[in-house]
Parts: sequence; C-alpha cells; structure tokens
Amino acid sequence: MTILEASKIYKSYGNKWNKQDVLKGLDLSIEKGEFVSIMGASGSGKTTLLNVLSSIDKASNGSIKIEGNEITQMKEKQLAEFRKHHLGFIFQEYNLLDTLTVKENILLPLSITKMPKKEADQKFAEVAEELGIYELKDKYPNEISGGQKQRTSAARAFIHEPSIIFADEPTGALDSKSASDLLNKLSGLNQRRNATIVMVTHDPVAASFSSRVIFIKDGQIYTQLNKGEQPRQAFFQDIMKTQAVLGGVQYEH
Repeated sequence: MTILEASKIYKSYGNKWNKQDVLKGLDLSIEKGEFVSIMGASGSGKTTLLNVLSSIDKASNGSIKIEGNEITQMKEKQLAEFRKHHLGFIFQEYNLLDTLTVKENILLPLSITKMPKKEADQKFAEVAEELGIYELKDKYPNEISGGQKQRTSAARAFIHEPSIIFADEPTGALDSKSASDLLNKLSGLNQRRNATIVMVTHDPVAASFSSRVIFIKDGQIYTQLNKGEQPRQAFFQDIMKTQAVLGGVQYEH
C-alpha cells in the first residue's frame, strides 16, 4: 500500500530576480512499512525534500499525499492537526526539553490526546523497552549520553504510532557505536511495528540499514537502490559505489 505519493514537486527560494530552484519536478512514492534513505551531495536538495514531504516547509508546486490526504492544500491549522496524529520526527539535535524527564519527553505527543494515563504508560513502557532506555525514565536530558538522547527522541517519534517517521541526519551528532545502536533499534522498530521511516543521511553506513536508498542530484532523483535479500554489508558496498559515481562527498558535514 502506498503511504506517501509526491508528484511534480518543485521548491524554489528567493524572488524572480534572484531565484534558486532546489527541487525540480521530483516524483516519489513510498510504501507502508518501508525504511527509505535519501542521499546526495551537499546542496543536492535532500534536506529540502525531507522538509517538504514532512510539511515542515511548503512545496512551491506539486502534490504530496500522505495516506490519501493532500497536505499541500491544507491550511496551517489543519496541517498542525495532521502532524500531531500522522507524523513523527527525529532531528539531528535531539530537540528534547531540558526541564522534562526522559519519560515526560517521550510522552509529549500523547499529552495532546485524550489517552488514559494507564494506556499512555503502557505505550511508554513498550517503546522505551524496545529502544533500551526504560531504566533512564526519571533522568533529565543533561544526565544522559548523546546516543541515549537520540533514542529518547526516537521513542517520542514512535509513541503515537504515526503514519510516517521523518528522520533528518539522526546519527549526525553520534559516535559510531551510538549511531549503530540507534540504527539497529530503528531497523527493529521498522520490522516489528511495520513502521514507515524516511531518513536523510550522508552516511552510507546509516543508509545500509534501510530497505531502499534514493539518490538526489540537482533537485531530481538520480537513481535508487533496493536492498532486497542481500546482506547489509553487500548493500553498503553498492551504496558506496553509487556514491562514487554520483560524485557525492562521502562524509560531508
């Protein structure tokens, strides 16, 4: 089942005298339960694409449907409501509230629903156990590591069971072990919960955890790779080869 359908997506910045075209008529569809990575060199348009697909930014032109809902036509109030129920976000910089505990941060998306406390606590326990952070529930963000912060951020994104989770360079601020831990957890949640994840990354190791990698060049899809049944290491090699052909900078910052 197609969960996201984007067609003829254009995004420009500036005015008619100084206009920069970032996305140039891009088409993309994502199936329910897919774990998709978006890659491309700096300035290719990958983050802009994620922002437009996730409603953080508005497309200049084109159609974006999530579960059949045309988000490009929604007013800001409708969009805010749609985001609350259908979308989850994991950012590079965690975006946790320092004055709340790990548990309170994770429960934030449920605090705006009318869910009974017992049910919310049960959902918290499930997702926190899956991400290996249950024992941290009473700690504050300044008392835990970067990897634990990002897993808290991931738990917050998953707890209300959104239609799609958008992740923007989720391993960008992590060391390689913490990054690997997070990606293993995301991959597990993707498989166990049939959760749909769309992740922007510059890191081929991170991308190798996904089931499909979309390469962006000059605001359009350059090519795509499907993991299929091959082991992750073989998929990683394919990603590296494609990146070399694309001329992308492997570890850009």
